[in-house]
Amino acid sequence: MSKSALFSVPKHDPCPACGAELVIRSGKHGPFLGCVNYPTCDYIRPLKSQGDGHVVKVLEGHACPQCGADKVLRQGRFGMFVGCSHYPECDYTETIDKPDETAIACPQCQNGKLVQRRSRYGKTFYSCDRYPDCQFVLNAAPVEGVCPHCQFPLLIEKKTAQGMKRFCASKRCGKPIVQDESSS
Repeated sequence: MSKSALFSVPKHDPCPACGAELVIRSGKHGPFLGCVNYPTCDYIRPLKSQGDGHVVKVLEGHACPQCGADKVLRQGRFGMFVGCSHYPECDYTETIDKPDETAIACPQCQNGKLVQRRSRYGKTFYSCDRYPDCQFVLNAAPVEGVCPHCQFPLLIEKKTAQGMKRFCASKRCGKPIVQDESSS
């Protein structure tokens, strides 16, 4: 039995280029579907991973505002989201986990509020909700207060070996704040 016969893909569309059978092949970027007539036919199609937007549940009765089709709950590489069931023809998506807004004003633009976000690597950070117009970012939890050293209008709270400590949020200053100083 040949290797390609072992990995043939039943119930898949035939190769759109030549009509032959598609087989699962492995490459440097992972598995993909390829035509059995390779190298004469070089058709390939990536196999979608589980974390690549597959449908978890159809949300019947919830219409897509762009095309009117049903919305679906999908699992993507950055978590769950709601999208249109007619993807890729309709590219409507909405996030489920909205960023947690703090009541703290952005010290850079004074117009936005700081929101908690998560990086693609799972790290928590805080940024202005007016991004990309304002690109203020913090890697530690913001705390209301004024730095007694430089008068910057925001403090941050960090975990240290001695417990939770407050520091000036300004990258230029960054000095530790003694609890007596921050309450004055």
